[in-house]
Amino acid sequence: MSKKPKILVVGSFMMDLVALAERAPELGETVVGNSFRTAPGGKGANQAVQAARLGALTHMAGCVGNDSFGKEMLGALNASGVDTGHVKISDAHPSGVGHIEIQSGASGVQNRIIVVPGANYDLKPSDLAWLEDGVKSYDMVIMQLELEMETIEYVARVAHNAGVPVMLNPAPAAALSDALLSCVTFLSPNETEAAMLSGVKTDAEGRLRGEALEKAASVLMGKGVSNVIITLGDSGAAICTPDGVEYVPCVKMTDVKDPTAAGDSFVGAFCAGYAAGLSIRQSLQLAVHTAAITVCGYGAIPSLPTLDKVCELMSERGYDELDDKLENLK
Repeated sequence: MSKKPKILVVGSFMMDLVALAERAPELGETVVGNSFRTAPGGKGANQAVQAARLGALTHMAGCVGNDSFGKEMLGALNASGVDTGHVKISDAHPSGVGHIEIQSGASGVQNRIIVVPGANYDLKPSDLAWLEDGVKSYDMVIMQLELEMETIEYVARVAHNAGVPVMLNPAPAAALSDALLSCVTFLSPNETEAAMLSGVKTDAEGRLRGEALEKAASVLMGKGVSNVIITLGDSGAAICTPDGVEYVPCVKMTDVKDPTAAGDSFVGAFCAGYAAGLSIRQSLQLAVHTAAITVCGYGAIPSLPTLDKVCELMSERGYDELDDKLENLK
């Protein structure tokens, strides 16, 4: 009998305020945009929704303000099947927001994001004391860096001590203690974040490849991280384990619209797959196919696909290795 994986996301809620223009403004400049929209998001919320839409039993712990944005974001998560019973409502600060500029011009689709954490920083370790006994019921814990570091370190330590795998997506980039890294089963930085955390420089184009990538992963694993997954944008991802480095190519799409939630989609999908019993490589294949669909939609949560959509894409691309291995997510 199959058993659905149970995942806890401890992370952020952000209402995304998204402006689309042919190019981003320079300092002191105003440009005319093509469109504007609001969409529920936040790295934690995005990853929780993605895991839930792929079939994992997903719980979210975080904090929103006592305002209309907070109500809308909780509604979006509940509609996607995420249990929000552990979400705190704060009267001290408004809900967090993400100010997103999307440039869609001759140079392709790129984004710039300013995050204002707001109520996210009101989530304290004392709000999560229930984890001391409750964390063992989860197959995996996912976190990012849009909460107070004290809270992140507390959750990682409790989960690690209980033998529950910890995924840490180190974004936005910040310095991490060795004590935190030693509790992390999977660290999933992009190239810029991996370079900053390891002290290894990117090349002139901001890439981390070859020997530099391997060195960065080695430095991070030397600090106690069990496995490092470095996302490489349209070049896919690299998984670095004690057995070596393996590359997984990107799934190319022709109708790319918005890369905002691609990384969160990747993380949520990888964790759903791994918690369901897939191997690391199989989980990465699920992740790259899921993220490929995400970049073809606008907005964070609205663009995150269901398992049926991902299976359909894998079938179209001739990747059928997971056909009989996804029963725990169906």
